[in-house]
Amino acid sequence: MTSPLQQKIKITGPSVITANRTRDGIVIWRTDKSWSDNLADAKIVDSSDDARKLLAEAVADDLGAVGAYIAPVRLDGGRVVPGNLREEIRVKGTSFPLPLSA
Repeated sequence: MTSPLQQKIKITGPSVITANRTRDGIVIWRTDKSWSDNLADAKIVDSSDDARKLLAEAVADDLGAVGAYIAPVRLDGGRVVPGNLREEIRVKGTSFPLPLSA
């Protein structure tokens, strides 16, 4: 598997860095220097160089977060919203009700 830092990075619009927090698996987003569980706090990047730098910082924090990657977002009336279905599910949860476990 290729490291996220070795992949060619192409940014086509506003993007953020997302991962999962190691202690509980919750979805988190990279801010300027740390992590937040609120998408609105995420640092938004618009260039491949900025994304690569922020991703490198995120990957270096392997004790706080795992599986960091670049995710698309949209700006909707000043709000940051997920840019695709995968990120929408990561923000809101499943797109259908899950059965109750016994």
